Amino acid sequence: MPPTTKSAVPLLLVLLLAGCQGEPAAFLPEESARYSLENTEKLQLLDRAAQRAVACTGLQERLDAAGRLGLVANLRNRGPEEITMQVRCVFRDAAGAATGEETPWRALNLDPGATEAVHYSATNNLARKFTLQVRSGK
Repeated sequence: MPPTTKSAVPLLLVLLLAGCQGEPAAFLPEESARYSLENTEKLQLLDRAAQRAVACTGLQERLDAAGRLGLVANLRNRGPEEITMQVRCVFRDAAGAATGEETPWRALNLDPGATEAVHYSATNNLARKFTLQVRSGK
């Protein structure tokens, strides 16, 4: 090998190894990357307290044999304190318009880090979509 090639090989190796050293990528919690449903068409966190403390970690929808929409949502307290919140479901037709069916507000108390499943079922077969609304209970 010519002398320039011999010296270029170690230099290239050093540059390649130096390129592997760097800041690690920022860690994104699994919740924000995979399960985050906050403030979407399906979940609305209506006030700042709910936005800070509530996460939806799972959501299941199904149509029963009569064609009525049912859902189960897992709501989690991601804050350091016990929270009281209110939850309701607004059912919507296939176009997204409210069907006129809204469940009453339901109180939900969660300890720090606790998750609770809330269940809702439409009473008619017009509902194809829904909006789960969550607000602070205090």
